[in-house]
Amino acid sequence: MLGGLGNIVDMMKSAKDIQARMATYQEEVANMRFDAETGGGAVRVTVDGKFRMIDIKIEPSALEDGELLEDLIKSATNAAGVRVKETLKEKLTEVTGGLNIPGLENMLPG
Repeated sequence: MLGGLGNIVDMMKSAKDIQARMATYQEEVANMRFDAETGGGAVRVTVDGKFRMIDIKIEPSALEDGELLEDLIKSATNAAGVRVKETLKEKLTEVTGGLNIPGLENMLPG
């Protein structure tokens, strides 16, 4: 009876469902912790799912070279951020059932 209009209504319901599940997953990931280390463990960084640095551990031996230490911190922080983004992509795949929705991945933070 509604024909094409019924399909549009169904698609809108599906989109709302995906949006609600994505919000749940984003909150779940926001509360997770992601670790990365560089320099053979000389620098270890922990970030949360919102890409905020929560903790940093620096081995005393890494303090000897300031420039190297800066690079190690940046590298570890970036690596932890990559882990956050990968987890968000996995959750997005779960939400969409593997359906590739153009532009949806671009909405992920980071």
